[in-house]
Amino acid sequence: MPRYVYDFIEGDRSRADLLGGKGANLAEMTRLGLPVPPGFTVTTDACRAYLATGSPPPGLFEEVNEHLRQVEARLDRRLGDPYDPLLLAVRSGGRYSMPGMMETILDIGLNDATVAGLAARSGDERFAWDSYRRLIQMFGRTVYGVPAEEFEQELASVRATAGAAGPSAAQLHDLVETYKKIFVRRVGHEFPQAPHEQLFLAVRAVFASWRSERARIYRRQERIPDDLGTAVNVMAMVFGNLGPDSGTGVAFTRDPATGAPGVYGDYLPDAQGEDVVAGVRNTVGLPELARIDPASFRRLLEIMATLERHYRDLCDIEFTIERGRLWMLQTRVGKRTPAAAFVIAAQLVDEGTITPEEALTRVTGAQLAQLVFPAFDLAGAPEPLAVGVGASPGAAVGRVVFDSAAAAAATDPVILVRPETNPDDLPGMIAATGVLTSHGGKTSHAAVVARGMGRTCVCGAEALDIDPRRGEFTVDDRVVRAGEVISIDGTTGRIYLGEVPVQPSPVSRYLAGELAPEADPLVAAVHRLLGHADAVRRLGVRANADTPADARRARRLGATGIGLCRTEHMFLGDRRELVERLILADGPAEREAALAALLPLQRVDFVGILTAMDGLPVTIRLLDPPLHEFLPALPELTARVARAEALGVDPGRDATLLAAVRRMHEANPMLGLRGVRLGLVVPGLFAMQVRAVAEAAAQRRRAGGDPRPELMVPLVGDVRELAAVRDEAERVLAEVDGAPEIPIGTMIEIPRAALTAGEIAAEASFFSFGTNDLTQTTWACSRDDAEGSFFGAYLERGIFAVSPFERIDARGVGRLIRLAVAEGRAARPELTVGVCGEHGGDPDSVAFFAEAGLDYVSCSPYRVPIARLAAGRAAVDTTTGTSDPR
Repeated sequence: MPRYVYDFIEGDRSRADLLGGKGANLAEMTRLGLPVPPGFTVTTDACRAYLATGSPPPGLFEEVNEHLRQVEARLDRRLGDPYDPLLLAVRSGGRYSMPGMMETILDIGLNDATVAGLAARSGDERFAWDSYRRLIQMFGRTVYGVPAEEFEQELASVRATAGAAGPSAAQLHDLVETYKKIFVRRVGHEFPQAPHEQLFLAVRAVFASWRSERARIYRRQERIPDDLGTAVNVMAMVFGNLGPDSGTGVAFTRDPATGAPGVYGDYLPDAQGEDVVAGVRNTVGLPELARIDPASFRRLLEIMATLERHYRDLCDIEFTIERGRLWMLQTRVGKRTPAAAFVIAAQLVDEGTITPEEALTRVTGAQLAQLVFPAFDLAGAPEPLAVGVGASPGAAVGRVVFDSAAAAAATDPVILVRPETNPDDLPGMIAATGVLTSHGGKTSHAAVVARGMGRTCVCGAEALDIDPRRGEFTVDDRVVRAGEVISIDGTTGRIYLGEVPVQPSPVSRYLAGELAPEADPLVAAVHRLLGHADAVRRLGVRANADTPADARRARRLGATGIGLCRTEHMFLGDRRELVERLILADGPAEREAALAALLPLQRVDFVGILTAMDGLPVTIRLLDPPLHEFLPALPELTARVARAEALGVDPGRDATLLAAVRRMHEANPMLGLRGVRLGLVVPGLFAMQVRAVAEAAAQRRRAGGDPRPELMVPLVGDVRELAAVRDEAERVLAEVDGAPEIPIGTMIEIPRAALTAGEIAAEASFFSFGTNDLTQTTWACSRDDAEGSFFGAYLERGIFAVSPFERIDARGVGRLIRLAVAEGRAARPELTVGVCGEHGGDPDSVAFFAEAGLDYVSCSPYRVPIARLAAGRAAVDTTTGTSDPR
């Protein structure tokens, strides 16, 4: 029979797929000899079996009981013993960290009998009854869906009458009885008194929480596969709520917000772990533990150093101190802000802990994109309204909203303001530009989730008295209501009334050439890692640029050429009239006159771009869109002509234009007369553009430049189309004295081109995949229409993990790309192959293109640094097999 349960002493961190991240790391700490409470892990295999059938797999709970007996023997305590009961914690633990998204149930094993034994053993009756009420509350909510607020209201009422010392044992005893009545009213039967039944129901509830709505939303946001399932970790309870010599906390081996070395974290005396991450009580900084319990603090520092050396990375640690004894409850490679990711990777290289190649696997293109976020320009900023804990950096400005639904429904930037967040707030956190809470610290739910998503977050702003029901918060005598604009600084924790101006981030200034690398530790780290990415990457990175200004910007950002220069953008503005003359030409003479007027204008355009990219390749796409796109829209023209006729006025040129637009009208113009078809149907159009490119290149050479233009023919579906255009282009090129040799290639952007790439390569010096159109024609959908109609439903239902227009569809479109590369190079081994769709700037897609053997990617100028980093990571992943653990 399959095995579904492993003791902590049996696993290690390499088995995260089976044991989940938490279980694998608990096993690893146990192997290292660190103080981990005894326990065992129910595997992800068991969860997947449960999710497939709705029932635990046969024999599962017999295995659980067998491992439970080993824990009981190790501790000499027994689950359900009325005199000295063993209590258990049941926690989820998926392959990838999903903070707060799934379930935890503590104090399993308490009932009307064992609560007395716990009180006697601990010598603290109040503690025992508080633990029992926690169990009923967590169990009722998690296993049976009893609304948490029903328990919270009763608890709040008791706390309100208890005074500063908190509820007494008698009050907590009465509260337990009240909780049991709520349970019966909501569930229909008594709270389970059998400890083993509590355990088995808790395991099933953790399995089921994998499919909770909040977990699904989080997985979609973080792109975690839906079919992994979660492991369940069962461990002996250790108690941080046993008085002033006990407590619980979270520690980081480096600052997860900035990457700075040091002691970072939160500690909460006389509390259980859930009190810290829930943010319902404000913590003290970890250095305060040195004063409260010096021995435990020293031991914690030793363990933190051990774990960072062992994992060779920032570690996130959860711990509990039970009456002066330190216990480790979890460790993992810690989540961090994008800034911290770059700084820590560079630090670890300097310390000799990792290699520069490994450092590239610790950062991502998506993180680099977030570092371009602006910061507040504080020169004219008002005094802060309040100051909290800067939990996730960035500058966020928006209207105040007080609930997740309002944030998700907003169409403009909003700041989600809550006393504390919980997993149900996830949709609002995704939608909001920033998150602000009055409770919690850097390790609260709000902080951890916001950092993972790159949202600006300020926590623990105690001066804010937040009333979500009234839709307002108060600071002293200032009331801020829903809809008012505030600004929050996730670095300093400052909160401002109104809109504070923003300024470019240091990284964006560095990328623009305005800031030296040594000016800032983060900039220095980005500079080093980008430099190493450039040194190791095989994949070239070009830019999509249509103007000299765009070309110069792309070059500053590290582009090694232009992969797509769209000539249709040069036909707009004042030149529309010339295009109209071309379209309305009555015979060859008028058409040639219109083309002759366009020629010098095109030549000037190309001179500017070739000058900006001197010495680097510039791939110029011949005219692609239908000509009627350069004319007034049909409804507009129809209305103008009709209005003129109604007034008895001669519509003049508008009538001629209307006739031309009607003549050229197509039901589906993107699949009609455009691209190569247009060049073959309109005599002289492509020849004019080719001549303009050749003359511009010749002019640059005479001026001492090194122009390297390439001509790209769009929308080719048959080799004979390309051959006809190539013949014409070569005749024109031969007529231009001083022009350099200009390669002629084609875009592969329709499936037939990919499927006949071997034939097309005979006439093409290079291929460039137009992945936007290739995705549209492969999926048979218009991006503009599909994303507004059914893509949302597809993402919601898990049919898409991400839009195929955002990340390359490797199984479909990607298969066409692989086929075209293979057949094209079989026919022409020296064939250069690139991609110029916007997928060229998506980090995940860049990794695919590198693996598929392309020579370069091309993307918008601002995404060039991201593509450079992604290409470097792809080179390292290919050679070492490593991948980003986050």
